[in-house]
Amino acid sequence: MPAQPHIAILGAGPGGYVAAIRAAQLGARVSVVEAQALGGVCLNWGCIPSKALLAVVELGDKVKKAAAMGLHVNGPVTYDLSQMVARKNQMVTGLVKGIATLFKAWDIEYVEGRGVLQDRHRLRVILKDGAEQSMSADAIIIATGSSWPDLPQFPIDGRQILTSQQLLDLTAIPRRLLIIGGGVEGCEFGALYSGLGTEVTIVELMDRILPLEDADVSSTMSRELKKRNVTVITGTTVERLNRQERTVSAHLKDGATVEAEVLLVSVGRGLNSREIGLEAVGVQTGRRGEILVNAQMETSVSGIYAIGDVTGKAMLAHMASAQGKVAVEHIMGHPTAMQYDVVPAGIFTLPEIGRVGLTEAQARERTEKDDAPNGGLKIGRFRYMALGKAQAAGDTTGFCKVIADAHSGKILGVHIVGAHAADLIHEAALAMQLGATVSQVANMIHAHPTLAEGLMEAAEDAEDKAIHHVKKQVG
Repeated sequence: MPAQPHIAILGAGPGGYVAAIRAAQLGARVSVVEAQALGGVCLNWGCIPSKALLAVVELGDKVKKAAAMGLHVNGPVTYDLSQMVARKNQMVTGLVKGIATLFKAWDIEYVEGRGVLQDRHRLRVILKDGAEQSMSADAIIIATGSSWPDLPQFPIDGRQILTSQQLLDLTAIPRRLLIIGGGVEGCEFGALYSGLGTEVTIVELMDRILPLEDADVSSTMSRELKKRNVTVITGTTVERLNRQERTVSAHLKDGATVEAEVLLVSVGRGLNSREIGLEAVGVQTGRRGEILVNAQMETSVSGIYAIGDVTGKAMLAHMASAQGKVAVEHIMGHPTAMQYDVVPAGIFTLPEIGRVGLTEAQARERTEKDDAPNGGLKIGRFRYMALGKAQAAGDTTGFCKVIADAHSGKILGVHIVGAHAADLIHEAALAMQLGATVSQVANMIHAHPTLAEGLMEAAEDAEDKAIHHVKKQVG
């Protein structure tokens, strides 16, 4: 590798642009090829835009509770979705410009076009105007991400049957919304649009919404969505659609029919690994099209790396960023490896969800051969209702749950539902990263009054020492 290697990156999402900046910091010459927009799906059509809209609904929820707290606001809460979307777009534009400014500051070349691998050191770039150019590099990082799948049974038309990207740009609030898929995206949009006053129905194939989350989290969120007048239908799927001029009807496998003005397809994403030259170069992929990588994010072809959604790992923006840093540091000769056991995540429903590590079911499966009582686990729980800060703020819905190994005290997983859960989870993630035991978290002094005390009390409860729990009955 030369003293100043040239690194070419395909994609400028949270994986690609972070990798580019880290590479420049380490002294590399960097070129980034992006076919759509700086920041990728996350910044332009995903994580950030949806949170901008959810923030308005969350504020509206607080205003609705204000009178009970002594704050009187004249008139009902109303939403101007057109203005909300305009604010969202303005915010996204500013953040995209921020990345462009960083690229300029670090002298990163930005090429608007689509890159195709020619060999392990050369790319063909199809520019937006149709012209082509060749690019050579000492190392290549593929960060092409994922996209909305093309499903024949759900023909996206941009009018009645929408992707989340299209739903984020609606400027009129629909009366009825049907969401196919009760995963993270489906539940977030269910919370958003029910808050706007839309009649929302969520249809989920599995026996519960958020099927990959801890069962306690799933049941709590199902209850909270129902409180928001969301109809949750699980254990079935859509067999056929019937589109009329103003509505679309979904005929379910269980015989029911759901009618709505707008249908959101939220059933996963496809990996962007096609038509980028992988086969010609010999980069190996898995059965779903995921690019296979090692712990340093290097593919089967030396000098070609892959990061983010296209690797088939968890589709998290921050994981893509972490993978990008690992790939670049390996290219630049620094010893490094990607670790996946401590990756916090947030789900921005109302209330929020934060989680890190194993669910209770996963932890029990791991310890099922252990002869210790309670399956080799100790589990602590603490409700927001018992927190002074939550009472003061009027945010008493939720809980903290800590799962630990009964023998070593090692924390295996933490799950939080409630206000600021996606922020609070990082204390648990840091504790796990540093190898702290559940006793050490319980014994750490937490400031009062804070929501973070809930994690301390849950850790204490795992040790049967929670102060603000009613005494457990023995026998």
